[in-house]
Amino acid sequence: MKIAIYSRDESTLSHPRFVSLLEALYSGPFDFYGIKSGEDIRTGTDMVMSVGGDGTFLSAAKRVGDSGIPVLGVNLGRVGFLSEYSPEEVIEALIDGSYSLEDRELLETAISGEILDSETSFWPYSLNEISILRRGAAILGIDVSIDGNPLPTYWADGLLVSTSSGSTAYSLSVGGPICVPSSKVLIVAPIAPHNLNVRPLVVPDTTRISISMRSRDEKVTMSMDNRNLLLSSSARIDVGVAQFSLKRVRLERSSFVKALTTKLFWGEDIRNGGEQL
Repeated sequence: MKIAIYSRDESTLSHPRFVSLLEALYSGPFDFYGIKSGEDIRTGTDMVMSVGGDGTFLSAAKRVGDSGIPVLGVNLGRVGFLSEYSPEEVIEALIDGSYSLEDRELLETAISGEILDSETSFWPYSLNEISILRRGAAILGIDVSIDGNPLPTYWADGLLVSTSSGSTAYSLSVGGPICVPSSKVLIVAPIAPHNLNVRPLVVPDTTRISISMRSRDEKVTMSMDNRNLLLSSSARIDVGVAQFSLKRVRLERSSFVKALTTKLFWGEDIRNGGEQL
């Protein structure tokens, strides 16, 4: 099995627990090599091992692109839902073959208007979410249409569109619902809204979402997972589910509900007596 190793921080690769992982697997049928970009991925690669936290996993997803190569997240970060597995769990799963592949939907974003500045070259896909944020003091008026049907204008600091995978990321922090990752839905959620009667909206993943802004400022910030762009406030943004998905390696013993209870302490209550689901 040919496995590419990716990490945003090379010092992570010398972490004692990750070194132990490599030592445990080197004697088996595994061929490891490191990558920094998508161009480094060799023909015949079976999976990309992302070493770090969820931010590293998102960067690895961009490098995989539409190749169909699955990504396995090894968690050496903090709270991890995409990169949730410990090195010890990964050793056992790879040796035993006790893992499967799951498809995670990606968002595809089209921008009508000038991209004023970008950290990297524009890549239209994101795994967790896209978000629009004000840059100055002026509140944003955000007009959203769902399959051509306009919603009432959001007056807020910003707005995000999230996949079910991203429901435990930025969407969670702005009051969005928690969705099981296999749910075929998108979440539209305002960020710090100035309307008292607006709530996050869940729509089918077949929905096409169009966004435009009203602002006294000339620029807005757009984030796509962990990538930032600077747009004109007159730009229009169209969002929908991409035609391809990301393949994620899922260990057989993993559980989304277990991850919620252990990583976010979901539902923790003294009356539960410390019992875990």
